[in-house]
Amino acid sequence: MRLYLASTSPARLALLRAAGIEPIVVPSHVDEPAAVAAAEAEHGPLPAEAMVQLLARLKAEAVRGTLHGEPIDGLIFGGDSAFELDGGIHGKPHTSDIARARWLAQRGRTGRLHSGHWVIDHRGGVENRAVGRAAVASVTFADVTDDEIEAYVTTGEPLEVAGAFTIDSLGGPFITRVEGDPSTVVGLSLATLRELVRELGVDWPTLWTRAL
Repeated sequence: MRLYLASTSPARLALLRAAGIEPIVVPSHVDEPAAVAAAEAEHGPLPAEAMVQLLARLKAEAVRGTLHGEPIDGLIFGGDSAFELDGGIHGKPHTSDIARARWLAQRGRTGRLHSGHWVIDHRGGVENRAVGRAAVASVTFADVTDDEIEAYVTTGEPLEVAGAFTIDSLGGPFITRVEGDPSTVVGLSLATLRELVRELGVDWPTLWTRAL
């Protein structure tokens, strides 16, 4: 069974590969800020869970149809993540100044990482059914020093990840506790993805593309 990953996230790709799945990467090119702005103009401010689910669904739906002239035959997965602290929702900071400010605000504290999941059953080259669900994990940060924050921001790693941190790379030593599925914090909850795949009538091991 083929899994199409509607994302260019290196973390999601690495996570799936570590779980035995070599997905077919299909960039979705969704204008995320515009999509969120349009939804909020109609419905008001979106909670973090609703926002990540909206973007996960839009990413998966954006790649339906064909790829290189051939029908997409398998499952399409779209995912999105955001970090919530004090009611504020934070995606990728993109700039050093924002990443630094985020770390100064969150060090020594606990926030919630939300990951959205949307899976489309596209077997046979047509959309048959779709299911989705968000997962959340709480993350507690060490009381890192100003120098540690500066050194971390200088690496560039926190600029392109939700919440300006990782747990599976340079940011790992700055995280003291995770409650919930740890893979949620990396970029997708493998446990949640398995549940959704099974809801579509697909056995998880059929997605494995290498021997474990």
